[in-house]
Amino acid sequence: MRPYLVRALTPHEAAARCEALADILIDAVEGGASVNFVQPMTRAKAEAWWQGALASQARGERAIFAAERDSRIDGTVQLILAAQENQSFRADIGKMLVHRRARRQGLGAALLSAAEAEARQRGRTLLTLDTISGSAAERLYLRCGWQRFGVVPGYATRADGQRREDCSFFYKAL
Repeated sequence: MRPYLVRALTPHEAAARCEALADILIDAVEGGASVNFVQPMTRAKAEAWWQGALASQARGERAIFAAERDSRIDGTVQLILAAQENQSFRADIGKMLVHRRARRQGLGAALLSAAEAEARQRGRTLLTLDTISGSAAERLYLRCGWQRFGVVPGYATRADGQRREDCSFFYKAL
């Protein structure tokens, strides 16, 4: 089996792969990931969200990365550049998604590393993100050298819509 290729997608490539990116978002939410949506996660919701992200990418506001093998995308993450004039050194990590069929293969760390490298290349020296406290994602960020700086109780509703979860906030100085 060939290794995964992790790279930034051009706006044209990302638009052409919108269906595959939507599949990953649907899988994440249906699998219980708290990534701003609740179940049921419809294709219409996923595609509408991705259309907004693609428009933002086309305006130069974000970079979209994919982990791909044999023409199939199994993971994605975004580097979202802070637009504020006094924060031109900062960016956020968003929508870190790895399809359930491809987890525990190092894709999350590889995607994060690619986004961090792109941030450095763009002169961004401070990154932030948030995730559900106690999640596998939180453990990944800690392993990758991110610093937790706080927890907000009941910050986000679980994907199943049943209760709210605490969220941990992280930063990484590059």
